[in-house]
Amino acid sequence: MLVASFLGLFAGLALLVVLTMRGVNIIISAVLCAMLVAVCSGLPLDDAMLDSYMAGFTGFFTTWFPAILLGAIFGQLMDDSGAAKAIARQSSRWFGEKRAIMAVVGASAILTYGGVSVFVVGFSVYPIAFELFKNANLPHRFIPGAMVFGSISFTMTSPGSPEVQNLIPTEHFGTTAVAGGVIGVICALTILVLGAWAIRRCVRRAVNAGETFDPPAAARQHDRDDGAPVPTWAALLPLLVLVGGFNLLSLALGVRPVEALLVAMGASLVLGFALFHRHLHQRVRTLGAGADNALVATANTCAVVGFGAVAALTPAFKEIVAVLTDLPGLEYAGLAMAVTVIAGITGSASGGLGIALPILAPIYQGMGLDNGAMHRISALASGGLDSLPHNGYVVTTIRAICKETHQRAYPTVFIASVLVPSVVLVMAVVLYTLV
Repeated sequence: MLVASFLGLFAGLALLVVLTMRGVNIIISAVLCAMLVAVCSGLPLDDAMLDSYMAGFTGFFTTWFPAILLGAIFGQLMDDSGAAKAIARQSSRWFGEKRAIMAVVGASAILTYGGVSVFVVGFSVYPIAFELFKNANLPHRFIPGAMVFGSISFTMTSPGSPEVQNLIPTEHFGTTAVAGGVIGVICALTILVLGAWAIRRCVRRAVNAGETFDPPAAARQHDRDDGAPVPTWAALLPLLVLVGGFNLLSLALGVRPVEALLVAMGASLVLGFALFHRHLHQRVRTLGAGADNALVATANTCAVVGFGAVAALTPAFKEIVAVLTDLPGLEYAGLAMAVTVIAGITGSASGGLGIALPILAPIYQGMGLDNGAMHRISALASGGLDSLPHNGYVVTTIRAICKETHQRAYPTVFIASVLVPSVVLVMAVVLYTLV
């Protein structure tokens, strides 16, 4: 049975990746692959799918749909009003058109490090990225890579980040969000430098080969005249209220993060509609398009979280955890491999940490390892293999937000958000082991 469970787990994961890369709907793919995993592991199919799968699916929906809904409407507002165009135009003046890539990475990183959910970041930044890449005539297919890299590769795992991937370890190791010290900062900066270099290199090669902006047909709706230009200060004000309001409420006043995000998003929307009323002739369309985007984004991620919930029940999954936690002399390496493998199987950094750390933290704390080092290694490990093609945020960014395909857009995502963080994770393990 154990052999069959291993075959089913890896076949299910491989099939999920292949189907996603070929453009098959992620919800259908995740359900079919979860069924395959359950059957091969001898799990009762009705319990696995109706209880475990749906518990994972609905759990994510219940927690994050309100924030994703407001974020999607906010992004649509920024686009329809011309505010995104105004910010892109000003960014081009500040950084130059040739620095469009770093402007997108920087905008994503600032919002993420400000505590804004990555899904909200995706919908908010894309309209700005579209205009920046169009002005610089850079291939549209690299926008998802720049957005994903800026929002999840180093910002969510670095010291001080308010993202959940940096907060979950604090609950299990008794640490703070800045745990990991100087090594953690060095690792974050290394990911930033290497990833940015890799994306620019990929874009340069494509441009030299003759590629131009050329967005997919579904994305060309943004390529239009928005009428009278929006002042830059008015375009930036809702974003500043969003980031500042979230941090004030959640960090200074102690309001729960999700509630703080909802209040900040609501305030930004009210302010945005008040500022841009002259430029919006179809408010109902803005609200409706944002709601449609939110449903697609949430359902994509819920489907993968459900797959991970079923995978976590299998004997193969439990055996993998047992093996990785029993590597004598390689304790930090074992922790890193366990978290990154679990995050890869579940297709979620936060989901991987949520499954792994309740099991792993007591084991490694019993070995007398440094809690700060374990915190930072766990956070870094969650941000590598989690970004495989079936990751909910990756699917949402590529397909729902940017209207791209995995074949065109995912190679850059893999290099910047899987390969680079994985290399830096090895560096972190070595440094923490030597110190």
